[in-house]
Amino acid sequence: MSRAILIVDDEQTLARNLAVYVERLGFEVRVCESAEAGLAAYAEFRPDIVLLDHNLPGMTGLEALVRLRQVDPEACVVMMTGFGGVELAVDAMKAGARDYLTKPLSLSGVKLIIDRLLDHSRLASTVRYYRDREAGGSGLDKIIGRSPAMVELRARIARLLETEQRLPEGEAPTVLILGETGTGKELVARALHFDARRRAAGPFVELNCGALPAHLVEAELFGHEKGAFTDARERKVGLVETADHGTLFLDEIGEAEPSTQIRLLKLLEDKRFRRIGSVREQQVDVRIVSATHRPLDELVRAARFRADLLYRLRVVELRIPPLRERGRDVLELARHFLAAQAQRYRRGALRLAPDAEETLLRHAWPGNVRELRNVIEQAVLMSAGPVIGARDLSLLEPGTVAHAGAGAAVDSGDLDLERTARRLIETAMARSDGNVTQAARLLGISRDTLRYRLERLDLRGDGVSG
Repeated sequence: MSRAILIVDDEQTLARNLAVYVERLGFEVRVCESAEAGLAAYAEFRPDIVLLDHNLPGMTGLEALVRLRQVDPEACVVMMTGFGGVELAVDAMKAGARDYLTKPLSLSGVKLIIDRLLDHSRLASTVRYYRDREAGGSGLDKIIGRSPAMVELRARIARLLETEQRLPEGEAPTVLILGETGTGKELVARALHFDARRRAAGPFVELNCGALPAHLVEAELFGHEKGAFTDARERKVGLVETADHGTLFLDEIGEAEPSTQIRLLKLLEDKRFRRIGSVREQQVDVRIVSATHRPLDELVRAARFRADLLYRLRVVELRIPPLRERGRDVLELARHFLAAQAQRYRRGALRLAPDAEETLLRHAWPGNVRELRNVIEQAVLMSAGPVIGARDLSLLEPGTVAHAGAGAAVDSGDLDLERTARRLIETAMARSDGNVTQAARLLGISRDTLRYRLERLDLRGDGVSG
């Protein structure tokens, strides 16, 4: 891809030699002898980098830099001068210069700065692309459904976002999202972030508290100093610090260990945290959104979750209804997934046959929206024609997996949570011939979560794959 550089310098010999050198590096170059001419050329030429001399006839380089940044806040300017020393360099950087060169110029130094700025520009463009793509797939309009419960959910989120605009800078209530596995709790969390004007430009950082062993969750959240523990070979920035001025989404918060709960409570109360192994506290402006499919009130009564943390987490509580309670939302979601997967796999226009729609409406959807999405994706991949029929839908038999929170999914009266989880996982692993990915889909959880559960329940080493 062709890159362009604008040189603004009244020393003709230096400007000409610099232009020849930069052209040999593969850049398109334009040279101007005054700041006024450089500003006019910038509007037309739109260079990637401007090499701007300070000592110019008429307007100075520093004044031109200020004008450039007003026209284009993203302008990448390198100030050049043989005078002024440190004071001018500081003024240039404060005005928005990306770097500073002193004359006489070192051509190798010029190349080094150009390469570094272009690498930074490529990285920034990549980050912008993924952030924009992430934002494009998030928001209130992506929460699909016309059932009364979903209409009310969107209305509550909209009211919350409107209220937040009137709060002081840095203030945002914590939100606890409740719902069965696969109902779309992350989608709601993303809507809270990307539709919030103050925080949408900040990072959206997420952590599944049940996907990692307990001793790693704290290190991921709060970071650590070099040597803080055996494997801490270098300093690590945690997710709390990464999410500064943005949103931290803690999924499956009910899985958090007591020590993690204590540190989260301090973060919520003081907006301060300390890296593991550090003696210095840091201030942070982060909005906490958490989610769980577990009954936290029951965990509090069982002394497995702190009551004071629960009160802090659910200043606002949002409940997502299971798919089986959303009526014809099933068909609206199915058509949405069908169009998306048909485009992804280049299948052209696909539609659901009446018998397929009837089957979708009858199914209990133990895996909720996630299960529906997977069923539609598989149908798109495996169907032969443009019409998806009931025979193309691979649905679990009723009762194979329980609705989350709906009781045991096995033919046993044993309600012990640990034993029930073990039986469910063993059944899913047997049905999938030991393939972890397929078993996770059957259970409606992530692959990482299942691997953690296998290790926690000591079910590893049985030839599992995937």
